Amino acid sequence: MVSKSYTNLLEVASGESPSLGRIGRRIPRVVTAPGIVPDLDESDDAASNSSSELASPSPRDRTIIVANQLPIRAARQPEGGGWSFTWDQDSILHQVKDSIGDHNDMEFIYIGSLREEIPLSEQDEVAKILLETFNCVPAFLPADLLSRFYHGFCKQQLWPLFHYMLPLSPDLGGRFDRSLWQAYVSVNKIFADKILEVINPDDDFVWVHDYHLMILPTFLRKRFNRVKLGFFLHSPFPSSEIYRTLPVREELLRSLLNSDLIGFHTFDYARHFLSCCSRMLGLTYESKRGYIGLEYYGRTVSIKILPVGIHMGQLGSVLSLPETEVKVAELIKQFCDRDRIMLLGVDDMDIFKGISLKLLAFEQLLMQHEEWRGRVVLVQIANPARGRGKDVKEVQTESNAMVKRINEAFGQPGYKPVILIDKPLQFYERMAYYVVAECCLVTAVRDGMNLIPYEYVIARQGNENLNKVLHISSSTLKKSMLVVSEFIGCSPSLSGAIRVNPWNIDAVTDSMVSALEMAEGEKQLRHEKHYRYVSTHDVGYWANSFLQDLRRTCRDHSRRRCWGIGFGLGFRVVALDPNFRKLAMEHIVSAYRRTRTRAILLDYDGTLMPQASIKKSPCPKSIEILNTLCRDKNNTVFLVSARSRGKLSEWFSPCENLGMAAEHGYFLRLRRDADWQTCVPVTDCSWKQIAEPVMRLYTETTDGSTIEDKETALVWCYEDADPDFGSCQAKELLDHLESVLANEPVSVKSGTNNVEVKPQGVNKGVVAERLLSTMQERGLLADFVLCIGDDRSDEDMFEVISTATTGPCLAPNAEVFACTVGRKPSKAKYYLDDTAEIFRLMQGLAFVSQQAPGSSLPI
Repeated sequence: MVSKSYTNLLEVASGESPSLGRIGRRIPRVVTAPGIVPDLDESDDAASNSSSELASPSPRDRTIIVANQLPIRAARQPEGGGWSFTWDQDSILHQVKDSIGDHNDMEFIYIGSLREEIPLSEQDEVAKILLETFNCVPAFLPADLLSRFYHGFCKQQLWPLFHYMLPLSPDLGGRFDRSLWQAYVSVNKIFADKILEVINPDDDFVWVHDYHLMILPTFLRKRFNRVKLGFFLHSPFPSSEIYRTLPVREELLRSLLNSDLIGFHTFDYARHFLSCCSRMLGLTYESKRGYIGLEYYGRTVSIKILPVGIHMGQLGSVLSLPETEVKVAELIKQFCDRDRIMLLGVDDMDIFKGISLKLLAFEQLLMQHEEWRGRVVLVQIANPARGRGKDVKEVQTESNAMVKRINEAFGQPGYKPVILIDKPLQFYERMAYYVVAECCLVTAVRDGMNLIPYEYVIARQGNENLNKVLHISSSTLKKSMLVVSEFIGCSPSLSGAIRVNPWNIDAVTDSMVSALEMAEGEKQLRHEKHYRYVSTHDVGYWANSFLQDLRRTCRDHSRRRCWGIGFGLGFRVVALDPNFRKLAMEHIVSAYRRTRTRAILLDYDGTLMPQASIKKSPCPKSIEILNTLCRDKNNTVFLVSARSRGKLSEWFSPCENLGMAAEHGYFLRLRRDADWQTCVPVTDCSWKQIAEPVMRLYTETTDGSTIEDKETALVWCYEDADPDFGSCQAKELLDHLESVLANEPVSVKSGTNNVEVKPQGVNKGVVAERLLSTMQERGLLADFVLCIGDDRSDEDMFEVISTATTGPCLAPNAEVFACTVGRKPSKAKYYLDDTAEIFRLMQGLAFVSQQAPGSSLPI
């Protein structure tokens, strides 16, 4: 039986009811684990509301680590025996446990697939062994589904695109295939079901890894609204121009945003993700005390930027092995004793590692620098590619041909300029090459992180036994040289490396020469700097930092009220502070009916009129509703806007009894036939001669921006400009204006897609105070106050009416409703989702007024 959410999501992915086949088969349950979910097919609402009943608390903090593959190596025992399992020491996921698990009282459970295909008849037994022995829960994937998921969608579509390869032709990455996307959705759901078997949703943390499982957060968030969920992307995240070509771009973004914390290796990757969220979902982010956060339906999704590190203990152990010492001695005889200098490259054999570009640069070095011929050797270790296909074979063929060409052109008896090692090496063998290499070259054209440079630095630090093999004393300062691509994740953290553009063959050649000819003292300083960073920012530091931030991000989960909205992969959770709730129609209508002296303050743009609307003037229906409210003798209705008084007078001329405040309250009048007054003394606007040329400069350099010249204010609007560039220019303009207007009696404020300069002391809060005090002077103590607005300028009104409940301007038991548009931090106590809901609210209040005794006006 398949869960309801699973079917819905597959329908979204495929556009039709899917044929489930083997996927629909019940996944074997791990019945020995504590905290088993008794029934995966119960309703989502029940699961969310009674999550504490599904599992008993764990005695230790527990983190469920989820990745495409378990950190386990499996081997079939000979002669038809069972399976034997060991930890994969090279897996970062295992290194996390090894680094921090025993020291922080943290228990880890792993969920993922195995590299080997386990026959159906053996899956239950294997699952039991892995759980009891390794705390691992395997997700068994049928071979055909695995192929379409991993080699299909992950490696043919996501992986190339995330490494900046556009599918311009079928040979380049492969065109989007809906069936492969459906397989991706199916596998993510299988992983989610496995998590549900062991999770204690009230206490456990879930840490999902990499692009294989990008929609897993949606499945978990749908099941448990308050799940403590982190996601770390180990690959690059492309710029928005690249990412937006993906047909399922929004589904992936929204799924990632169902996490609490999203981690990236570099600021560039995080910046690209934030830009995509801004351009495609209209989300904004801000940094508070060093933490970057995205507001998403009341939840704050935190962004973490921290490169992963290496396992210092593991590398130290490998360097201490006798086999390593023996291999180092062999390499010294092969190179150093023959006056040869080794340059080392260690890369996967794939199109993004830049092996051919490196070989071209090395060939140019030999062509241009005869003094290095016969002395310098490039050892290129080519690890097997993780993907497969035509592009992998082309890289292998090209690399082999180039190596052959270079060796034929510059080789000598007993000397081969390039040694290509295309067979798998033991880890100790690779470490031995690091120890002997004078320089390590990592020239990938695009890579998520790449820990090869870190490993090289630690290997060059060595130990006492290796010092003896190298014939150096323990007091000798160590040295190392790194040439790294600008386009790999570790590059920003290696400030002593020679950074290169791998596409610039001349520059890479020059960097090789610099590495060979650099003074010993400088090599030692660079090595010391790198070793200090790499040794202190290891995998344990990375994992501890991420999990600490995850705890910080999730600490207020229990204090928020949550519910899910949306269907399929558009599902998201709305989270509310207990004291901040949606304004219920029946609640305010009831208060409206029983009160007799009402004050209503309404913003216009973004409140009564959608911000994105091209036509800004009010519709006839809005005018009719306002007139109905104004004709109610119990009401005092005020429109408080940033618009000019001329525009407001023109638009709302049919509203005889409507009070209006223009330009944030600088001008106001109580009714149509009254004179305009000013809330503050008349100010000198000579400052405009200073501000306008500055704004004009930014308008000329920002396509789509405009200047609005009001009677008392100047506004620079960038609503129609590129959102990222407009926001950047607005920050610069804000600083510029604050500087040049420092001695003028004005304030410079940033608003929604604008920067405004206006007289000091002018704000909408002054209007609210003026209205309530005027009513008090007339003997009218309001027992009902409604104030609705959408942006920062309206917060002053919310603050005034909220504090007025303890003052003399309101009746003792006054009903006060401060309401903002959208769920966001606000001084208001209520919110409505959008202008459509506000329109329905006003329509409902107008209907009550129309039904009042003595009123017969239609609405």
